[in-house]
Amino acid sequence: MFHPLRVSEVEQLTDDSVAVTFAVPAELREAFRHTPGQHVTLRRKPADGEEIRRTYSICSPAVPPGADPVLRVGIRLVDGGEFSTYALKELAAGDTVEVMEPMGRFVLEPRPGHFAAVVGGSGITPVLSIAATLLAREPEARFCLIRSDRTAASTMFLDEAADLKDRYPDRFQLVTVLSREEQQSGLPSGRLDEDRLNGLLPALLPVADIDGWFLCGPFGLVQSAERALRELGVPKARVHQEIFHVDDGAGTSRARVPGEASQATLTATLDGRSGRWPVQEGETLLETVLRSRADAPYACKGGVCGTCRAFLVSGEVRMERNYALEAEETESGYVLACQSHPLTGEVELDFDR
Repeated sequence: MFHPLRVSEVEQLTDDSVAVTFAVPAELREAFRHTPGQHVTLRRKPADGEEIRRTYSICSPAVPPGADPVLRVGIRLVDGGEFSTYALKELAAGDTVEVMEPMGRFVLEPRPGHFAAVVGGSGITPVLSIAATLLAREPEARFCLIRSDRTAASTMFLDEAADLKDRYPDRFQLVTVLSREEQQSGLPSGRLDEDRLNGLLPALLPVADIDGWFLCGPFGLVQSAERALRELGVPKARVHQEIFHVDDGAGTSRARVPGEASQATLTATLDGRSGRWPVQEGETLLETVLRSRADAPYACKGGVCGTCRAFLVSGEVRMERNYALEAEETESGYVLACQSHPLTGEVELDFDR
């Protein structure tokens, strides 16, 4: 559900990124109380065009019960990105933006243990919330942040990461790699590819003893880190990942996918109400629902954010791609409606599970 929230601050982080803070009214405090690592979907309806939805991770720490939630997101400019351009060029304190309640499963509930993250660029955003919340609430926890950025000037939340290092010198380890700029001290410049991570991670950490790995950022970096951890023997269950950004054209194809049923009917349950509709040729199941239910949940339509996650009650579908659901979720029957096409004549989804 979307709620209109007033922007209380727009802070310039770098030349191409900002942090936007929203004022959460008292009656919505519980609705916007987030778990560290979650994201929100922002919606804008230009007067002369179609609505724009984009998902951004919450960078502020989660607050304990009873405290007022702080809702702050990081936004980096994307070439040709309509919402990010608006956020950097026009959005100002006092403006109102429609914001969906927090969601997402790239999360860490504070608990004792040793955790680590490999992030690239704006992938720092959810991990900043995860690390700050963990260290503040759990004195028996440690966190290692390995971050990759192009240059020091392009590094988002530079001061916030340094502050965590100052506040928790014995429990927070910060490792910075710049791909296009030499540092006076620390690691040599260059990309964090699979080979480099294979050598770097064991030198920094007791890899086998890390209780949870959090990978976030561009697809290439996350994929390289996931392969490196697999080669180092890290169990799959300990690795959590979130991909940032997908091309805007995703999910708009009308070509039939191999094996797609020539005639199919979708039954879907959303907010306790069920409907039944024919699926048009080449259409995703999300598009089928949206033709009759404008309140169907979605954001990126590219298989990245997981907003359209639904339980497959019956029938068979094929997902074109999936960067949002983890293996245990798909094995349990969950699919991304924005990427799903029917393989059987009858398909039933439940968005409420």
